[in-house]
Amino acid sequence: MNVYKTYKLFVGGKFPRSESGRVYEVTDSKGNWLANAPLSSRKDARDAVVAARKAFGGWSGTTAYNRGQILYRVAEMLEGRRDQFTAEVAAGEGLSKSKAAAQVDAAVDRWVWYAGWSDKVAQIAGSANPVAGPYFNLSVPEPTGVVAVLAPQESSFLGLVSVIAPVIVTGNTVVVLTSEKSPLPALSLGEVLATSDVPGGVVNILSGKVSEVAPHLAAHMDVNAIDLAGADAEESARLQVAAADNLKRVLRPSATDWTAEPGTDRLLAFLETKTVWHPIGV
Repeated sequence: MNVYKTYKLFVGGKFPRSESGRVYEVTDSKGNWLANAPLSSRKDARDAVVAARKAFGGWSGTTAYNRGQILYRVAEMLEGRRDQFTAEVAAGEGLSKSKAAAQVDAAVDRWVWYAGWSDKVAQIAGSANPVAGPYFNLSVPEPTGVVAVLAPQESSFLGLVSVIAPVIVTGNTVVVLTSEKSPLPALSLGEVLATSDVPGGVVNILSGKVSEVAPHLAAHMDVNAIDLAGADAEESARLQVAAADNLKRVLRPSATDWTAEPGTDRLLAFLETKTVWHPIGV
């Protein structure tokens, strides 16, 4: 008898079932059943935000070097489970095994790429500013806080990694809502993160319907920023209105080729700039 995998959420470093007790069927590109995924509720979203906020102080206070090492460890662990993720991506996105493997390999490389930026991003986002007086004036980047992310709908794994890694490498914590159609690679990623030295609560993974969960994340007063990568135009407009209640930073969706080489845009999107004045000679 086959032992079918039970997919769960990843919140606060643990693997709860949805508070609602609901699941929905995940099918492959031909409509064949693959698994039941948790159907997250408003309560699950609140729990994930609480876990992310609790983890923020410790994670943002971790040295940039250590954050980079932890992201590199994620890549190591992911490489060891390459076959599993290849199978999940192939089934969920209707790709051949070779194309799915290329997506997984690119996702591993992306973790490594962003890991390398951990102790370098401050040098491109910060500066020493010229002033007319006996002062040092320094601009220093700091993480925004708790970031909600709607993962890309079509690129269930490479796109997912491309929106999570730049958020956490800069010291933010994240609540990510997976691709509604293909959530399985994202839910399996939670198992990798749990064994990769990533502190509990730094990454929280929810699956379910964008229409049900995203409005609660957008309106949540303890969410500091939201990435709408996985929202369509109509959803994006509604979520931007909801996000305005507490002046969240909003990254609007745009046409993105997730297979293209990444840039620094997403690294810089969720950083704030702190300016420090200090008198010379004191």
